[in-house]
Amino acid sequence: MSGSGSRFGGLLRRALGGSGGIDKSQIARVKALAVEVLALGEDVSLAVNEINCLDPGCPGIETVILVMAPGERTRALKVTKPIEQVAAQDIRAATEVG
Repeated sequence: MSGSGSRFGGLLRRALGGSGGIDKSQIARVKALAVEVLALGEDVSLAVNEINCLDPGCPGIETVILVMAPGERTRALKVTKPIEQVAAQDIRAATEVG
């Protein structure tokens, strides 16, 4: 029964827009993909979050990758897929938007 409580908590966090229920290995996987695809140096920091936007104008669940390089404005790359489905080509495509 304790497992269902943690699943509910994860669903609730996702419904409210947080990423608390995401497997940390998925975050690490997407960060590694972004470093490779974007050819980022060690001085660049990344943040990866999955957001469930409930606004009618939003795509629903999306993965947002923040790229923070020293001396540069933070870039937000948005992939309209759950984090588990993000692939290298999605990150490449996100860099071409905007």
